[in-house]
Amino acid sequence: MTNVPNDLKYTQTHEWLKVEGKNGRMGLTDYAQHQLSDIVFVEFPEIGRKAKKGEAVGVVESVKSVSDMCVPVSGTIVEVNKALTDNLEVISKDPYGKGWYAIIEMSDPNEVKNLMDAAAYKKHIHE
Repeated sequence: MTNVPNDLKYTQTHEWLKVEGKNGRMGLTDYAQHQLSDIVFVEFPEIGRKAKKGEAVGVVESVKSVSDMCVPVSGTIVEVNKALTDNLEVISKDPYGKGWYAIIEMSDPNEVKNLMDAAAYKKHIHE
């Protein structure tokens, strides 16, 4: 069963966002990491990179495919989870905790309203 926490927001491209004040912590959803299978490489954006909502800022590569990591909201990348570099399996084991990907300082927090809640995301992945 796919884990879809109620306190997060979701994109159609399977990223999650947790609002933390003016920042948003983002990562790959449990559903997406199951679809990808074994993750073998992660490419991070540069700290300070500005990105618009939906823009690809990095890559997650698995034994099956390569997928873009797209920002759920517009803003500036302020931190990346470099700990993943040496421990990629944490994305599979704890995608919503230690498996987070990056933190973005939101330039327009109102964009969060356009993301899916848990119920809408569950419906999206079952369609």
